[in-house]
Amino acid sequence: MTEKILVIDDDITIKNLIEVYLKNEGYEVDSASNGEEALKLIEQYNYDLVILDIMMPKLDGVSTCIKIREKFVMPIIFLSAKGEELDKIQGLAVGADDYISKPFGSMELLARVKAQLRRYKKFNSTATSRNIIEIEDLVINTDTHEVNVRGENVKLTSKEFDILECLARNKGIVFSVQKLYETVWKENFAVSDTSVVVHITNLRQKIEIDPKSPQYIKTVWGVGYKI
Repeated sequence: MTEKILVIDDDITIKNLIEVYLKNEGYEVDSASNGEEALKLIEQYNYDLVILDIMMPKLDGVSTCIKIREKFVMPIIFLSAKGEELDKIQGLAVGADDYISKPFGSMELLARVKAQLRRYKKFNSTATSRNIIEIEDLVINTDTHEVNVRGENVKLTSKEFDILECLARNKGIVFSVQKLYETVWKENFAVSDTSVVVHITNLRQKIEIDPKSPQYIKTVWGVGYKI
């Protein structure tokens, strides 16, 4: 899949030059002349990397970077005619991943772009493995709060999802009713409270083929529950 890059610079000559460098390497490239225009594009399209000039009209690069970081995690490379160390520190402090001073060569630009894209891909694959839990035919996506069992989506309440996630993240570990309640509800457990038992029963109805002989949520008699 071709990586998509957004180039933001009010200098048309430099912007066009960067576009040529990137397109020659096979990247898909969009461009913007100021921060406001760039933010609109970022809301519409999925970019793998942003190259962002610091000195721009309407919305400067630092302010644009701060706005981008409120919602997005793609790498940002700052581009500026300024080469002072203070500017680099400021750029990195507001969320940029790298900094290139003008003038620059095509080899340096492409090397930095490729390095940031490699790190981003590695981060994303790690994040995906943390945020998707698979146990046999049960798939839990903790980002989207979706649960899929045997190829079908299952609708869970928020507490049912939290209980399932807790057990799934600790596969093989037995949770007592008290420990499960205090982990999910984050409150002290009262012995008479049947909330956990009721939610486990409902969960089994939704994810098990035979709730009376569960495949996933097992009862350890006298102790608690485990996956």
